[in-house]
Amino acid sequence: MGFLPPNLSYSSALSFDPDQMACIIHLGSGNFISEGGRKISEVKTERKSLDAAEIGAVAHLYRGEVYRSTIWRTRLDTTTNWAVVTLGVALSISFASPDASPLPLVLVGVLIIFFLMLEARRYRYFNVWRARARWLETHFYAPMLYDGDLHLEENWQKELANDYLRPKYHVGFLTAVGRRIRRNYLWILIIQSLAFAGKIAVHPTAVQSFEEAFRRADVGPLPGEVIVGFGFVYMIAWTCLAIWSGKNDAKRAALRKTDSAMG
Repeated sequence: MGFLPPNLSYSSALSFDPDQMACIIHLGSGNFISEGGRKISEVKTERKSLDAAEIGAVAHLYRGEVYRSTIWRTRLDTTTNWAVVTLGVALSISFASPDASPLPLVLVGVLIIFFLMLEARRYRYFNVWRARARWLETHFYAPMLYDGDLHLEENWQKELANDYLRPKYHVGFLTAVGRRIRRNYLWILIIQSLAFAGKIAVHPTAVQSFEEAFRRADVGPLPGEVIVGFGFVYMIAWTCLAIWSGKNDAKRAALRKTDSAMG
């Protein structure tokens, strides 16, 4: 028994198959080593069809993923709602009277970006649950309803299993930010910018020249030219990020060559 490795006890059972020349050592933990040291669970076997109990388990799994995606979708709506509410408050303050300052419309941009970053983070979580639910819909329910065959030979179930074994985000942070801008925040940013321009143009009286408009845009020691220039950079940067995100999503879809994918 001197050939046993150090991690095995002498009580381990040894069996030898002279036909297949394979050595199988039974470990105390219940695991097996075979075919050159691999665990027996890793040996490739023919995939059997799902029985009724397994189909029921997958159905419950789908319900759980839909529930989680619904919860996180609600969290996305919450941050969007807060961004809209804060912008509404800034509009109310700035347009309350002709002499009111346009500064709240500038400061609210900080809160909007904060909510955008928070929502992008939440979106990355939501996208995991959404992708899993959609994967089950297209690879489990649709084939079962359409032709009664789950097509397990396509190994879609292994793709899903790997996502559970090694969970990870399906999209990057910048991609998530770009998606949320395209869906919601671009309109919020446009309204903020137009409101600031409108405030400068009409209050306290109709503006007569660019010099007067820049003077009204002054914020403390910062001249109006700097504030307006920052506003242009602010809008262009987020718009470019949204465009880049859209092109990146289109490129990923083209490489997948399918409408169904994780992420």
